[in-house]
Amino acid sequence: MCELFCLSARKPMRASFSLRKFAGHGGADTGNVDGWGVAFHEGHEVRLYKEPEPASHSPWLDFIERRTLPTRQLVSHIRRATQGGNSLANTQPFVRELGGRTHLFAHNGDLKDVVTRAAEPAHRFHPVGQTDSESAFCLLLERLAPLWHRRVPPLGLRLETLAAFAAEMRPLGTFNFLYSDGEFVFGHGHRRRGSDGSMGPGLWFRHRHRAEGAHRTGAEHGTPESEAGVALHPTDDAQDLSLLASVPVTAGHWRPLAEGEIVVLAAGELAATTAG
Repeated sequence: MCELFCLSARKPMRASFSLRKFAGHGGADTGNVDGWGVAFHEGHEVRLYKEPEPASHSPWLDFIERRTLPTRQLVSHIRRATQGGNSLANTQPFVRELGGRTHLFAHNGDLKDVVTRAAEPAHRFHPVGQTDSESAFCLLLERLAPLWHRRVPPLGLRLETLAAFAAEMRPLGTFNFLYSDGEFVFGHGHRRRGSDGSMGPGLWFRHRHRAEGAHRTGAEHGTPESEAGVALHPTDDAQDLSLLASVPVTAGHWRPLAEGEIVVLAAGELAATTAG
């Protein structure tokens, strides 16, 4: 299946999210060979890099690793195609404008009949590619658009609309996703098929809090936390950090999301959650 990864931080930090070991998740030995993308939210806009090539062999990752741009919000996707060909149009994350902001979406799973639903001519948002993921994103934006008409909607209303849409999509297949409107990141966990065919959690959550002024050992001070190819470079002991991933990608405690649960991240904190 595809791989999702999200970082939300209180203060801008450097995250080498895709070192070679993590990029190996997109290699031929895993089946995730159909493209990759990473998006850095900067205010209401997104800096987006993506290509329909295996992540494990991409020279673009060298470029991104060398830059290691400080960011407060990062979303990444490594693709294994289930619907739609291997093309840039079908490579995630997807972005669209709504309410004067760039909204972003990445999906892990497989949904049936969504492409047909999104093809309605009356809709404002239409897919550029042929994937179920982009079609689901367009349908989600149709639901959210009335909320964003001439105002910034409250979080509760956004979460309520998102939860109702996710409940509608889950019977169609597998629907793990990350959605960001620039202010909040919403992570929805459904389920994920393991290598042995069993079904397990579709998304995992981790929060790390660094209390300002608290005593730190030399090993903790400024040392990157790195495992499975994700290197986190703290610049401040007062950093709050939240992570979402298809599978745990660093050391420390990770909590699996329940089926249908949505967590909302903002500035490195857990802003809200709803259990399915």
